[in-house]
Amino acid sequence: MKVLLLGLMPRLFPGWVHGEHFLCVEHQGKSDLDKSIPRKLSAWRIPGDRFVILRDNDGAICADVKAKLTRTCKKSGRPDTLVRLVCQELESWYVGDLTALAQAFSDDRLSSPSLQKRFKNPDEWQKPSVELMRLIPSFQKGSAARQMAEVLGAKSNRSRSFQAFVQGVARVRQEMARESS
Repeated sequence: MKVLLLGLMPRLFPGWVHGEHFLCVEHQGKSDLDKSIPRKLSAWRIPGDRFVILRDNDGAICADVKAKLTRTCKKSGRPDTLVRLVCQELESWYVGDLTALAQAFSDDRLSSPSLQKRFKNPDEWQKPSVELMRLIPSFQKGSAARQMAEVLGAKSNRSRSFQAFVQGVARVRQEMARESS
């Protein structure tokens, strides 16, 4: 996820530089992230900084996971933290934009009408990574994240969780701009 975000965020939000306008903190899975949230949010001392938590849902009940994370953020003194879930895993964002997938892997058949129909609702697939491995024998999560970061589109993506993430970050960016002016 970090690999994707490092390439994607400056494309979606021109002018953003990692370490200056955004910082991606890598975790070793969901449980590591969930345990570290209270400690990291409570300890952060830079005024005006905002947090976005992005986590795979992986088959859990979205509303329950989001509510739990939101409560944790509030208890940690950061009620304005944006919490977004990837439904169900990061690869659902890739199948949400099959044109970008075809471009990233130089394979036009990946954006065929039959696949467009098959992945009409990308967030409903429990294991889109498995489907991608079937379609693209050379598929590897790390290199795919780098490739997709270069081509993934904000407007053309059919993943609702991707759209919610992009719109949420755009809103945070606008709020921070208003606060600093």
